[in-house]
Amino acid sequence: MAELDLDGRRALVTGGGGGIGAAVAGRLGAAGAHVIVADVDGERATSVAAGCGGEPWQVDLSDTASLAAVALDVDVLVNNAGIQHVARLEEFPPKRFAFMLRLMLEAPFLLIRAALPGMYARGWGRVVNVSSAHGLRASPFKSAYVAAKHGLEGLSKVTALEGAPHGVTSNCVNPGYVRTPMVEAQIAGQAEVHGLPEDRVVSDILLANEAIKRLIEPDEVAEAVAYLASPAAQSITGTDLVLDGGWSAR
Repeated sequence: MAELDLDGRRALVTGGGGGIGAAVAGRLGAAGAHVIVADVDGERATSVAAGCGGEPWQVDLSDTASLAAVALDVDVLVNNAGIQHVARLEEFPPKRFAFMLRLMLEAPFLLIRAALPGMYARGWGRVVNVSSAHGLRASPFKSAYVAAKHGLEGLSKVTALEGAPHGVTSNCVNPGYVRTPMVEAQIAGQAEVHGLPEDRVVSDILLANEAIKRLIEPDEVAEAVAYLASPAAQSITGTDLVLDGGWSAR
């Protein structure tokens, strides 16, 4: 199998200050890429960038008006930034819903739009969108997250079709529940919504539909992202690499 060699390539990882994003930045940096670590938290972005030999980019991706004129000179774009909010539809704050759609769907569109001209000019590019099992399946109380991830799936497929003649692939990575601060934070929210103690949320709620009863580690997702950037994946586009413990097999 061809080794992942990204020497001379530039990669942008959004939400790179922690969790999945930090693991992806580290993996791509280890493969030789110059990694731009984008995060709303400048200190965390700086710390991760220092660890992978890259550079930080402190940016609020929900401020989509400021992204419209951005030009990106990158070979690999990893759209990973995201948040979660758990609430019943009738109680879901409209401003929060709009914020999440900006951050998790509109911002990836704008970054893809900014990166494609350079990728097309070089005849090579990789767009990897960190979607979710929720890009394939719905769960109650997560209307904004599910809507954003389903939209990201469609955006990724359109990018694949348009990018194919130019040597650009576009795919989604779809993990189930990953051991990240975002997942840990939503355990309390799920406990409140479902009326369960927190120690039962992971087993009874989060992993209820997964055949493999364990949280996924961020490094596992990073390896999936790295594979899609590798020479071995040059014919894989417009599809999903699913790491959901068997959730979508149901």
